[in-house]
Amino acid sequence: MNLDLIVKKCIKGHLCYPTHALCPNCRSIMSEETVNLSQLEGTVITWTTSTVPPPGVRSPNILAIVEYEVGGESVKLIGGIENESVKIGDKVRPVYSSQLRDPDHCQRVMECQKWSGHRFEILDKDN
Repeated sequence: MNLDLIVKKCIKGHLCYPTHALCPNCRSIMSEETVNLSQLEGTVITWTTSTVPPPGVRSPNILAIVEYEVGGESVKLIGGIENESVKIGDKVRPVYSSQLRDPDHCQRVMECQKWSGHRFEILDKDN
């Protein structure tokens, strides 16, 4: 299990997450080169609140699209936000969560509902 937030690059240098066989930007094949976003700051470009999330997901569930700029290329990711006072333009960092859903409240077999991944934490305005 990798706790880092990793994106891949295509052979022309575009960033891609999640990984695809072909780059969604240029249709080139993906290279083996990766970029670790775990210690980088992203920017919230939009967000929404889901007040009726699926079973096992906290409510309200705040989701954001976060953009990272790396070496002249950008990549956008969607994920939950740890703070309810999110604003467009906020700087965030990814935070690993071993349990994104509560498997005790899911409608399927519990084992298939144990999802880990990343959420985003808003950085202090002074950072």
